[in-house]
Amino acid sequence: MIPKNAAILRSDLKVGEQPTRTYRIDHEGGRIRGYADGRQAMEQAVFKILSTERYQYIMYSWNYGVELKDLFGEPVSYVCPELERRIREALLWDSRIRDVTDFVFDTSRKGTVHVCFHVQTIFGEIKAEKEVEI
Repeated sequence: MIPKNAAILRSDLKVGEQPTRTYRIDHEGGRIRGYADGRQAMEQAVFKILSTERYQYIMYSWNYGVELKDLFGEPVSYVCPELERRIREALLWDSRIRDVTDFVFDTSRKGTVHVCFHVQTIFGEIKAEKEVEI
């Protein structure tokens, strides 16, 4: 006999997507102003994920952010493919992101790798970039 207050697992439950509405970051003004939704919220999510060093902040899940600091001092031949893998891994944890493609690396500045890429989201394609000191 199952007690009245026992939790029952149901296979017919459906999990819905979380809304994308969030606070809008005003980068120029250095403050939060209003709200963002849809594509604008996705652009912020990509920026925020790539700006957060993974495993460094207890307020974030260990699945959130990107690992970059251990790339410092490594050769460019190692950093470029590893950077592509890590960016893809970090962004694909977000279920709204379908794919990360078209990576282009610029290593013309000594000690820096600049990478541009496209993020395929449920709201369309977003162009993104990240610069890493090595």
